[in-house]
Amino acid sequence: MRLDPNEGKMKFPLCASLRRLSQASYVVTFWFVGSAVAADSDAIAKGRAILAQNCARCHAIGMTDISPHPQAPPFRSVVLRYPVEDLAESLAEGIVSGHPDMPVFTFEPDQIDAILAYLNSLKGAKESK
Repeated sequence: MRLDPNEGKMKFPLCASLRRLSQASYVVTFWFVGSAVAADSDAIAKGRAILAQNCARCHAIGMTDISPHPQAPPFRSVVLRYPVEDLAESLAEGIVSGHPDMPVFTFEPDQIDAILAYLNSLKGAKESK
C-alpha cells in the first residue's frame, strides 16, 4: 500500500492491475464474440447462396417460400425433421432421395460447413407451406 499525495487515498497497486486486466479481458472477449458473429453471418450467407444456386429450383430454401417441386420439402421443414449435423456426410457423398428426378450433388467441406450454418439458421423458422 502507498499513499497517493494527489488524492489523499490509499492505493492498492495489485487491485489497479487486476482492474486493468479485467477491462482488457472484456475487450478481448467482445472482440472474439464479434468475430464469431461475423464469421457465422458470412457462413450463413455463403450457405444460402450455395443452396440458392443448387437447390432452389426444387426446394424452398427460405423461411416462407413454397417449394417449386411438389415432392421437394422446404428446407425449413427438413431441419425440423432431421438433425442438421447428420446431413454433413450425405452432403459430402451425395444425397440420394426417394424421387428419381433429384440430381445428386456433392459438396466440399467448406461448402458443407456453410450449408449447415444456413440450415441451422432456419431452425427457428415457423413452418409454412
